[in-house]
Amino acid sequence: MAWAILFFAGLLEIVWAYSMKLSEGFSKFIPTAFTIFFVVLSFILLSYSMRTLPLGTAYTVWSGIGVVGSFLVGIFILGESVTLIRILAALLIFTGLILMKISSS
Repeated sequence: MAWAILFFAGLLEIVWAYSMKLSEGFSKFIPTAFTIFFVVLSFILLSYSMRTLPLGTAYTVWSGIGVVGSFLVGIFILGESVTLIRILAALLIFTGLILMKISSS
């Protein structure tokens, strides 16, 4: 159950990062409110998953989901550039997430 909660917390990290981008430096109220709401909810779920998962594993997986997910949102929604180096970097992060999951089983 902790892994499912951690995964959902990571997805919420993607949501708050995207809404932060939309807030344009917290100058727009609705995206700013979404950012604050999803940051808090993501942290609550992360802390709940840490009841049973090790700190290093939980935090690394949570942040990695957010990093890779935000990278994909940037490409597919915001039209950011796609380069071989950026894709390789994201694949290395994703590989690290898989290895963290395997190593904590």
